[in-house]
Amino acid sequence: MLKIEGIAMKRTVLLCLVSAVIGGLVSVVLLHPPETASPTVAQEPASPGPMGLNAPPLAPLTDELTPEERINVAVYEQVNRSVVHINTRGVASQGFFLLEVPTSGEGSGVVIDRTGHILTNYHVIEEAREIRATLFDGKSYEAGIVGADPPNDLAVLRIDAPAESLHPVTFGDSTRLRVGQWAFAIGNPFGLERTLSMGVISSVNRPLETRRVKFKQLIQIDADINPGNSGGPLLDSRGRMVGLNTVIASSTGQSAGVGFAIPVTTIAQIVPELIEHGRVVRGDIGIQAVYQSDQGLLIAELTPGGAAERAGLKGPQVVVDRRRQGGYVFERRYLDRSAADRIVGLDGQEVRSAGDFRTIIESKKPGDEVVVNIVRNGKRLDVRVTLDPDG
Repeated sequence: MLKIEGIAMKRTVLLCLVSAVIGGLVSVVLLHPPETASPTVAQEPASPGPMGLNAPPLAPLTDELTPEERINVAVYEQVNRSVVHINTRGVASQGFFLLEVPTSGEGSGVVIDRTGHILTNYHVIEEAREIRATLFDGKSYEAGIVGADPPNDLAVLRIDAPAESLHPVTFGDSTRLRVGQWAFAIGNPFGLERTLSMGVISSVNRPLETRRVKFKQLIQIDADINPGNSGGPLLDSRGRMVGLNTVIASSTGQSAGVGFAIPVTTIAQIVPELIEHGRVVRGDIGIQAVYQSDQGLLIAELTPGGAAERAGLKGPQVVVDRRRQGGYVFERRYLDRSAADRIVGLDGQEVRSAGDFRTIIESKKPGDEVVVNIVRNGKRLDVRVTLDPDG
């Protein structure tokens, strides 16, 4: 019995050894097939991988991107060199004795031509005694103020930099923006240079009043905008500037997903005057706000005693409704918007948006006369208005 078991054990060991050898040969064949198993393809030497191991050559980066990612990358690579980091220094009076205390600030700007002009927000450089602009290559230049327009929170600076270091942004058309289309913002939030954020156009022609400025129309976006983004470009999916990021709505001072940009149509009207005259001289028609609709612009508010009111244009009317109940008389006041004039054109030119209306008015000077084409009680009328000086 013991002998038989010993023979059986030897056979078992022998079978195991044979199996191991055959298995090893099979493994060698599977992991390292003979060169004749497939056509020979010339390849570049493998580059060292992690820990010195050889890794297969990497495919081009674009092959790994989705179509949407390619757009994001293309927008950034096209425009990021146009974005400028702006640093300011000034002084502020503090305390009972009004001692001057040094202050500093930072924001963004965008190159608009090869002569060194930079566009930014007025509030970025307001009260600054020293302004420095840092380009994409890290070189910093002293910047001077060419012109400013506080009512629109815009300013133009100029630096003495080589033309080859200046990469002007391409202007787009903000009148063609649609709610829901992509929007890209590049700026320097918290000093983090040329940071990209993206979202969508949330609204257009949005009025907004801040402590400094009463904006008549802004582009609303949900892309992240934080302190330091002011003065940076808002871009469409083709890398064209459609606005200048200027303000956020936030209770914490940081992004809550509600940002606003100045439309590029406004910028295109103002910047040439700032470069030529240092300021904007404009006429004022005396219409504070309008409601935009498919049938025209319904006047929402007139400046008391302003040009439009003097010419006879009408806004919403206050209606007083009195009712007697028992021995008491109850009075109710409400605003009748249907009594307001509906603007359909200026000087015979059709206006479809608040932007169209404002663009035409801002091209006029104080004392110019415009013909406001309106609809009142179903009838079309032409009202002549002589513009007042703005402000």
